[in-house]
Amino acid sequence: MMIFTRKATLQYRIQAMLIILLVLGSSISWAQENGADGLGDVLYPQLGNDGYDVQHYTIDLDFTPEENFIAGATSIDAIARQNLAAFNLDLFGLEVAAVAVNDAAAAFERVGSELVITPSAPLAEGEHFSARVEYSGTPEPINDPSAPDFLGWRAYPDGYFAAVSQPSGAMNWFPSNNHPLDKASFTFRITAPPPNTVVANGILSDVIENADGSRTFVWEAADPMATYLTLIAIGDLAEVRDDSGAVPIRSYFPSFVDPATISTVVPGYGLMQDMMTWLSDMLGDYPFEAYGAVVIPPFPGALETQTLSIFGLPAFTEEVMMHELAHQWFGNSVTVAQWKDIWLHEGFATYLMALWAGERAGAAAYDSTIASYHADSSAVLMAPADAEISQLFEWTLYARGALVLHALRQEVGDDAFFAILRSFHESYAYSAATTSDFIAVAETVSGQDLDELFDAWLYSEEVPDLP
Repeated sequence: MMIFTRKATLQYRIQAMLIILLVLGSSISWAQENGADGLGDVLYPQLGNDGYDVQHYTIDLDFTPEENFIAGATSIDAIARQNLAAFNLDLFGLEVAAVAVNDAAAAFERVGSELVITPSAPLAEGEHFSARVEYSGTPEPINDPSAPDFLGWRAYPDGYFAAVSQPSGAMNWFPSNNHPLDKASFTFRITAPPPNTVVANGILSDVIENADGSRTFVWEAADPMATYLTLIAIGDLAEVRDDSGAVPIRSYFPSFVDPATISTVVPGYGLMQDMMTWLSDMLGDYPFEAYGAVVIPPFPGALETQTLSIFGLPAFTEEVMMHELAHQWFGNSVTVAQWKDIWLHEGFATYLMALWAGERAGAAAYDSTIASYHADSSAVLMAPADAEISQLFEWTLYARGALVLHALRQEVGDDAFFAILRSFHESYAYSAATTSDFIAVAETVSGQDLDELFDAWLYSEEVPDLP
């Protein structure tokens, strides 16, 4: 039988307590995780970051046009979705000077387009926290295999600048959780020298005159918004308002455009309130607090940036205006949960263009538009629900997606079809949806099994005959 002295027993107890503390400490350490560097998107596996949910962004930047140089900070208010020892933000290029989490300096490192942040104290699941990133530089172009050459913050001829970001470009001008699954509200505080006006999403809440002659434009976007729908447009721009309808419309044109002749310069501009009323009657109330357009003459296209769509002057046509306005419901309010489901944006907006053609010019115009979509879709075979990354913004996907809705309407009838559109928007407003979500809504509202229809029009490369 072994005999212990009192002193030896005390030593063993101390050693045992130390072992227990070490084990507990290891358990605590194991419970803290690093947030994943992506949200599992099939086509963009590293866009977005797991582990937290952003509630609000505050983007505060000083802009130097001569160098296309930005300097300032982005702050996020977020909620931890798990215990976090570290987490990532998406950021491409730019020089990071400092990072703070909950007002305490945090360690950080750059890994490709990931900004990996290690707080001074771990974050607990459910904890509300803030993070602030100070940075500067000239935004660098992003080589995205799906996207056109205007992705992210770019300089354009004649003193214009714009930041439009579908799908990945937001990370070239502010650190973010850069995926539609994480929507947030935004505050933009952008300072620029005269004669520049800065336009952004939401409502212009203040213009601050600074001692050096520059002005700080403060825009508040209160409704949830995906990062790719953010907008910055800078140039010698002037506001034109139309408060004649239920939704205030404020647009921004180059200052050389005479407001009295806009409808002459831009045929169809005067129809924007009519379009708003028509879509609201069909789909439900417009989902945001205001709408409008910003025209940057050399911008090579158009994009449905939330509450303020952006257009190049050649693209600012009645047809394209309808397309981008329709996106405010399908694309901006209801947004894809996976980029491969982009037909839920582009097919819907393209189909509503056909409906508008019929509204304006009669049934023959609708039929002719649908026939043109069918001819275009037959030229390049693809399955809309299984789009490859290089096909996301190809016209074929837009036209084929519109045909899905045309075929659905023929199958279920007008009453059920328009009820499906409204129900889909009501069910997923301000959030994200998948193709499966839409099919479920369509079958529930119509009371029909629609597998055969969707298999043929969504999942097959061959284009069926028009119903």
